[in-house]
Amino acid sequence: MEQQAAEMVNMEAQTQALGGESDLAIFKKVNCPVTLKFENVVYTVKINEHGGLLKKNSSSEEKTILKGITGVVRPGEMLALLGPSGGGKTTLLTALGGRLTTQSGTITYNGKPFSNGIKRKTGFVTQDDVLYPHLTVTETLVYTALLRLPTSDFSKEQKVQHAEAVINQLGLSRCRNSIIGGPGLRGISGGERKRVSIGQEMLINPSMLFLDEPTSGLDSTTAQRIVSTILELAKGGKTILMTIHQPSSKLFYMFHKVILLSDGNPLYHGNGSDVLDYFSSIGFSPSVSMNPADFLLDLANDEAAIKQILVSAYNDNLSERVKAELFDHNYRESDVDDDKLKKLNRWPNTWWEQFSVLFNRGLKERKYDTFSAIKIAQVLIVAILSGLLWWQSDRDHLQDQIGIFYFSSGFWSFYPMFEAIFTFPQERLMLEKERSSGTYRLSSFFMALTMGDLPTQLVLPTIYYTLTYWMAGLKPTPYSFLSGLFVTLYSVLCSQGLGLAIGAVVMDLKLATVLGSVVALVFQLTSGYFVGNVPSFINWTKYISITQYTFKLLLGTQYSPGETYRCGAN
Repeated sequence: MEQQAAEMVNMEAQTQALGGESDLAIFKKVNCPVTLKFENVVYTVKINEHGGLLKKNSSSEEKTILKGITGVVRPGEMLALLGPSGGGKTTLLTALGGRLTTQSGTITYNGKPFSNGIKRKTGFVTQDDVLYPHLTVTETLVYTALLRLPTSDFSKEQKVQHAEAVINQLGLSRCRNSIIGGPGLRGISGGERKRVSIGQEMLINPSMLFLDEPTSGLDSTTAQRIVSTILELAKGGKTILMTIHQPSSKLFYMFHKVILLSDGNPLYHGNGSDVLDYFSSIGFSPSVSMNPADFLLDLANDEAAIKQILVSAYNDNLSERVKAELFDHNYRESDVDDDKLKKLNRWPNTWWEQFSVLFNRGLKERKYDTFSAIKIAQVLIVAILSGLLWWQSDRDHLQDQIGIFYFSSGFWSFYPMFEAIFTFPQERLMLEKERSSGTYRLSSFFMALTMGDLPTQLVLPTIYYTLTYWMAGLKPTPYSFLSGLFVTLYSVLCSQGLGLAIGAVVMDLKLATVLGSVVALVFQLTSGYFVGNVPSFINWTKYISITQYTFKLLLGTQYSPGETYRCGAN
């Protein structure tokens, strides 16, 4: 896949496929401008006495995160949500991006509610960059292009060329062949990771772009470069919204509109250039020349009495003007024809195309983890140690040979189950990110994940079984060896499936590990090795034990009814 992507990227037909336009012109074009309106948006959660969130139907104290937020953002405008931590910025951004259901209020996109069509024309960049660490920058953007760009409009070559255009647009050419990296794995810098995340959303040329703290943890130069790029996109007719904690004064004046939030209350909504004049008019002026963003954060973090004055001033001076802007007829909302909307509501690619891309991407990413030196060494050590302990065992010593079959059935029930338990919790963030954008079907993801793990999951047990079988001197016939190998591999698949189910149901890693341990121990206890005559009231447990079936089948590959063996000297 990597070689194919590189060949596609370097094709001379790139300019023709993109119509000979510059990279910037490509992504500034908007074929479906969207006007976003929100009125009296309220969001409430229930919390327990320790401050933790509870389920919706749990009885406890309620906390209102958003308290009637109103506003409008039109194509070509960039709105910044400012405020202290916990003020409701991210909650509001998530609600406006269609990823959170509010209790009351209305949110419309060109006068219509959120739909799959709007979702597929919306880019959402989360604060934490959710990327695969072992993929390169080029591979990350190419796979995203193959998944999110519709096959009806782009050929495979054009999708790859589109990814190359994003790389050039965001200044990522220098690190295009570097891996993303992650904890304990050196990769690209934080600013480059953020640009890759933005590039994934730019690929679909979104009508709306939501960004949660795009400059968090970046130096001022990198932050300015990112916001400048976003501003250029807004100039092309996109609707841009972002949360930002403490921008520099230079960044602050790039925003067309600013909303200041404090404890879920709006303190200001209007042009960024007018913010100091407004607060001066209500008696709040900076004592020294300072960054407007710092001044706003100081006000939003002030004591409760001051914040109450600011909320009252907003209701008296700005609230009616903001509501009036919702119905300003000087701005005409863009119309989206029904054919275009129906097209957007469909999946961008067929089920098979989604499966194919996800399968290739999964193989590329997980091969480093599955065939890590630690895991290979672990299986080899267990295999060699087992082979030495049972070295050329005598068939007349039945208890010894039965022991190796019990150990093998237990080990290959336990090991793959715990490998699989961690799969869904680790993939959860990526799955949520891509599914919330309408990238692919859940069934194609699951089948690609399952089938992609098969080759890698079956290699190690094959090596283990081959080594221990011949070292232990078991029955030297092709039928016995191959049938035993088949039973072992089938057991691995069953245990892996059970581990995936546990991991999917219990997404908390600690709870999933505990549950998996209990299940594995129950399976081993009911395998028939320790206890033969189990009381009838608990005898049913053996029928759900993978270990029990594996153990019996392995015995069946070596021994037949009517055979006799020496059990003593005479």
